[in-house]
Amino acid sequence: MILYVAWRRFKIVMSEQPEIIDIKKKVISTGIRVGTQVKTKFMKQFIEKASPEGLYMLNIDMTLEKIKTCAKFINRVGAENIIACSGRQYAGIPIEKFCEMTGAKQLLGRFMPGTLTNPSLPYYIEPKLILISDPEVDVQALIEATNAGIPIIGIANTDNVTSKLDVIIPANNRGRKSLATIYWLLVRQILIEKGELKENESMKYEIDDFEAKMIEEEIE
Repeated sequence: MILYVAWRRFKIVMSEQPEIIDIKKKVISTGIRVGTQVKTKFMKQFIEKASPEGLYMLNIDMTLEKIKTCAKFINRVGAENIIACSGRQYAGIPIEKFCEMTGAKQLLGRFMPGTLTNPSLPYYIEPKLILISDPEVDVQALIEATNAGIPIIGIANTDNVTSKLDVIIPANNRGRKSLATIYWLLVRQILIEKGELKENESMKYEIDDFEAKMIEEEIE
């Protein structure tokens, strides 16, 4: 009888606990860990295996750990001192949502030469941290931030060269869903680190809200 009562109390307590969000399970199907058929020496450490199709697969646990590292870094610097930039089409909406929720600033499309290095230009800025979506596509931002001594966080795929990045987020930086997931995870972790969101709480926006929508030409 005593054991039965104890078990009933345990079940009641457990039923009252908030649902734990299994982040790894939530994001695994978004393609965030799916790489390319090429791997560089820089990204080798983050690769877990190759798929039957010959695509290198990134280690999701390492990706999530790097997300936590980046969130701490961003909060230390202050999101208002960060520029999130990308010339990659599908990164636009994710970056806009990221900036909306964190207070960071965005630079989308072509990165104008001199943005970080020429004080005489009207669009010259002095951020304390740069966040890029692809070291290859965002090479101008990468070069200028390096020359200006500005730390760089970069999302990198298996085929990227990452020698100029200070912090690497190993992830698929090509897919719409994957890019949405990365920026969603970053926002979520930033809010958790700031104490504005609990580990088991849901955010205002879901991954789909961060995803770039396909235009009619693409659908056709």
